[in-house]
Amino acid sequence: MLRAITDATAPSRTDFDHAPSDESIRLSELLGALSHALDLTEGQPVGHCVRACWIGTHIGREMGLAERDLWDLYYAILLKDLGCSSNAARICELYLTDDLAFKHDFKTVSDRLPQVLGFVFSHTGLKAGLADRFRAILNIMQNGGEIARELIETRCQRGAEIARRMRFPETVCEGILSLDEHWNGQGKPNRLAGAAIPLYARIALLAQVVDVFHCSAGRAAAMAEVRSRIGSWFDPDVVASFERVAEDDAFWSTLASERIEEAVFALEPGRREVVIDEDYLDDIARAFAQVVDTKSPFTAGHSERVAVYADMIAEQMGFTPERRRWLKRAALLHDIGKLGVSNAILDKNGKLDETEWESMRNHSALSETILSRVKAFRDMARIGGSHHERLDGKGYPRGLSGDAIAIETRIISVADVFDALTADRPYRAAMPLPKAMGIMRSEIGASFDPACFAALERALDIVDGLAEAA
Repeated sequence: MLRAITDATAPSRTDFDHAPSDESIRLSELLGALSHALDLTEGQPVGHCVRACWIGTHIGREMGLAERDLWDLYYAILLKDLGCSSNAARICELYLTDDLAFKHDFKTVSDRLPQVLGFVFSHTGLKAGLADRFRAILNIMQNGGEIARELIETRCQRGAEIARRMRFPETVCEGILSLDEHWNGQGKPNRLAGAAIPLYARIALLAQVVDVFHCSAGRAAAMAEVRSRIGSWFDPDVVASFERVAEDDAFWSTLASERIEEAVFALEPGRREVVIDEDYLDDIARAFAQVVDTKSPFTAGHSERVAVYADMIAEQMGFTPERRRWLKRAALLHDIGKLGVSNAILDKNGKLDETEWESMRNHSALSETILSRVKAFRDMARIGGSHHERLDGKGYPRGLSGDAIAIETRIISVADVFDALTADRPYRAAMPLPKAMGIMRSEIGASFDPACFAALERALDIVDGLAEAA
């Protein structure tokens, strides 16, 4: 059992004096590893949030922030992209494009009109018909300001909301909410200006831009871009502090090194160990499930429902409460790799071509890769990687069969398909329960474990009986 966090309602910023143990989980390592999932859906090179945290925390130290304020800053930057999935479907709808490539490239666009216009023409409806592309571009040209405000507001508000559910203080949530505000008042979503913008947001925005340009074009390009935005995007005092930090060659060499993640975890203010209990792990799993499910309107609530169905099956199969709790957590996170799949594929109203289907299949491998990085979730990575395997060996990604597929994975596979059939999808409406069960029953022994399916039937009979009694 993991030891309990001192404050049951929030991750504490006070000092912890208990010694590390093999059961301990550092909050920085847990959330830093999960932040790689956020990088995927922002279309950024792996480690973007971690690197931005390195940059921003150094700026905060140079500005003389107190340790408790640095703690807030550290997590505001590490989790700055919590809401990044919430506008992906809308981007695809408005721009008729791949949201991942769109987001990646948009990070390098300033607010100068020629750049904005060039971006719109080069990223809107390239694979659409001429008439559809023309209508999309015209809509963006006529309503660009409102569209940008809508997309950013959705993203920032959702990110702040998820941070609150993860028990972070309001100062962290406000930093996430105001990430895209600009010093000159021309940012989004609330057109805050100057000192009215939370300091953590001012630092996080600069850190984000530095990492984007450093990764794409190098140190000199990053410095030039920062200087070009002084007084427009960036607080001059924040820039001045960054320039002092940037004089140290070691700062840049670590930023570009393979040990950057280790360096960022060591940089956590206070170097204290926040020890996380089971309830908090549940909250974090649920929060990241919300990030996943928000990516597509057709998957809203999917992970939560799969967790409920998996728990119902596990209960019927006699799993202990502790094992069921672990299984629910795995179910919540089984699709985290979908953050790396474009909404142009996830929401496509039609058959996927081979390239699209390959990208879709890859989400299970991405889930396994992400969960493998997280000490607390490493033992459930195999479920993320195997929930589309079939008993007959015709599943993916490895073609596992029979007993090579763990019983927990078989349970989640049944729960996952049951929810997929009984929920709306881009290409069809939700199926009636008898039809869905009939389809699944025909696949017993090929796709689905007989015992797991029978447990689902028993659980649904109980639910039906309770509904009739009510």
